[in-house]
Amino acid sequence: MPTFDLRTASLRALNGALHALRPDTNETQWTVVNPDGRHAIAVGLDAPIQVEIEGNVGYYCAGMNKQASVVIDGHAGVGVAENMLSGFVHVRGDASQSAGATAHGGMLLIDGNAGARCGISMKGVDILVKGSIGHMSAFMAQAGTLTVLGDAGEALGDSLYEARLYVRGTVASLGADCIEKEMRDEHREQLFAKLKAAGLAGEVDPGEFRRYGSARALYHFHVDNAGAY
Repeated sequence: MPTFDLRTASLRALNGALHALRPDTNETQWTVVNPDGRHAIAVGLDAPIQVEIEGNVGYYCAGMNKQASVVIDGHAGVGVAENMLSGFVHVRGDASQSAGATAHGGMLLIDGNAGARCGISMKGVDILVKGSIGHMSAFMAQAGTLTVLGDAGEALGDSLYEARLYVRGTVASLGADCIEKEMRDEHREQLFAKLKAAGLAGEVDPGEFRRYGSARALYHFHVDNAGAY
């Protein structure tokens, strides 16, 4: 099980070693110690490996992830799991703004709170936040799910497309073209599946959540809606 100490080894050496792994590698368990808030740790991974980072990380940790499972034993800076394609990213602390931005797939799990613009322009990722999220979250979200066990800040889902938003707590306000929608059986089943994937099956009742989605009024420009664009 390789261990990288970022106080004695360079970040370039770590990412280079991870990028060099073949899909059939036997080196599947990696540990990174003393990250000390460095940016772009474990970015661009494309192998079925597990990377555990023992400490806080800076910007864009696990960005562009594909296949890998990345666990951050601390807090994460801006853009954690940004543009992720697949795999699993788990932040065991809080995440700063733009968590999971533009991500296409996989799951991002945040044990604490997430800052503003969580899931901005998400394109298929499943994001689950056990705490609360900041303002403008799911702005222009196109596909995927955002599940929040706590509260959501102002302008949730502004200019939303077809992503589904599930919030258990209160929502400060909804953004343009975002409305509350009926929770049907299919949505409860989907929500249960996301909770189960996050290890919360049986701990959280899907019936406690409300669903939010697009009113679909801004898909095409109309002069009557000019003030909302």
